[in-house]
Amino acid sequence: MEENLSNEIDIRRQKIEEIKKMGEIPYKDKFERTCTIKEARTKLGEHVKIAGRIVFRRVMGKFGFCQIRDIYDKIQISVGRNEFSEEDYNFYKKMIDIADFIGVEGEVYETQTGEVTVKAEKITLLSKTLRPLPEKFHGISDTEIRYRQRYLDLITNEDSREIFLTRSRMVSFIRRFLEDNGFLEVETPILQTNVSGASAKPFFTHHNALDLQCNLRIAFECALKECIAAGIDRVFELGKDFRNEGMDPFHLQEFTQVEWYASYWDFEDNIKFFKKFIVDLMKSCLGKTKVNYQGQEVEFDTEWDRIDYVARMTELLGCDFLDITDLDTLKKIAVERGLFKYSDLEECKSVRTLIDYIYKRKIRAVIVKPTILFNYPASLKPLARRNDKDDRIVDVFQIVAGGQELVNAYSELVDPYIQRQTLESQLAEKNAGDEETMDVDEDFLLAMEHGMPPISGLGFGIDRFLQFVFDCPNIRDVVLFPLMK
Repeated sequence: MEENLSNEIDIRRQKIEEIKKMGEIPYKDKFERTCTIKEARTKLGEHVKIAGRIVFRRVMGKFGFCQIRDIYDKIQISVGRNEFSEEDYNFYKKMIDIADFIGVEGEVYETQTGEVTVKAEKITLLSKTLRPLPEKFHGISDTEIRYRQRYLDLITNEDSREIFLTRSRMVSFIRRFLEDNGFLEVETPILQTNVSGASAKPFFTHHNALDLQCNLRIAFECALKECIAAGIDRVFELGKDFRNEGMDPFHLQEFTQVEWYASYWDFEDNIKFFKKFIVDLMKSCLGKTKVNYQGQEVEFDTEWDRIDYVARMTELLGCDFLDITDLDTLKKIAVERGLFKYSDLEECKSVRTLIDYIYKRKIRAVIVKPTILFNYPASLKPLARRNDKDDRIVDVFQIVAGGQELVNAYSELVDPYIQRQTLESQLAEKNAGDEETMDVDEDFLLAMEHGMPPISGLGFGIDRFLQFVFDCPNIRDVVLFPLMK
């Protein structure tokens, strides 16, 4: 295989030298198109100038076909000896290969089999490639090559093209939808001096000019709430977050999400808004609201079930677990209830992480259709508003479908006294060995002390949602250039 590739590269190098000797330029500086390939398909009977990469080619004596494409579409080109001089036709036959970029001039017509085709009158070599496309144009089966050489994946794989075109449409839709509903987009720092906004392990780096230990942000939350304090009633950011945690088919250390925050809303307002948002997004970008995930039909444009997190967890553990502050006591209960073995729970370093561990494996994992989970233990969400009737519970909701969390949202905590207490509790957990805790962010607390209105905020992971709707086995299937070892 490697020997064949080497021979192919040598042949193409020789062709480049021959082209130069002919006085031709193998890498042109530009080409004046009159339309795109997609537009050309609608111009029957018209003369067009189009360009693209050759992905198929067949020469049969004095006649042949090739096919060119870009990310959006493809079109057939017919190449006949009668339309070319002998010199030009021989150049096309001998010097042009699959994977080369060409410009084509000619009339658009329809073949007897109904194939929209351009009858080439002139073909211009625009860029000569050294390497061929993957054999037989059946796509790339090697997963690592697909991730490392995504350009080949997009050239040869229709499914990948659809995923990334849909991703682009979704990002555009999200911005438009939020702006149409009165939200202002802002940009907040990626380099930060406090680990804040979520419970996660950060990436650290050093700022040489300031001689500061910095971290890459794990969430936008605290900075966006400061924008609310500044008087921006509705604010959002769409961008990258970074969490230095384990890699598996559903998690990446660098991921894309949108967070939005609305003054004067509670989490119930956010539930209504998000449901309209997700249904409209699916209709606009997918043309449907029902998807097939892991062999099961999941419909979003319907009534969503609701699960009380605390009630379901109390049922599992057989006790009022909210008052349990000792990790070993809670582990013992979980084992005695037959939920896990002690060896399963070794990674849990705090009551908070143990509760979350139980939830993910015994509650979330069995949820198929879109479901609203609400009423979370306060220990899990240090930035969320405490419930007025029971301060051990926070006004939080998540949307879960197919065993995956698609949204994390809540009524925000704006009481500076309680906020300081929760962050100091996080610090104590960090000192006890929990690496997924927040720092005491004094700048954020200062902003809160200057006053914040009632707020509800929401975080929506774009990578995770794309993985869900396209039923991809690995989240890296929906990231254009995932980090590789």
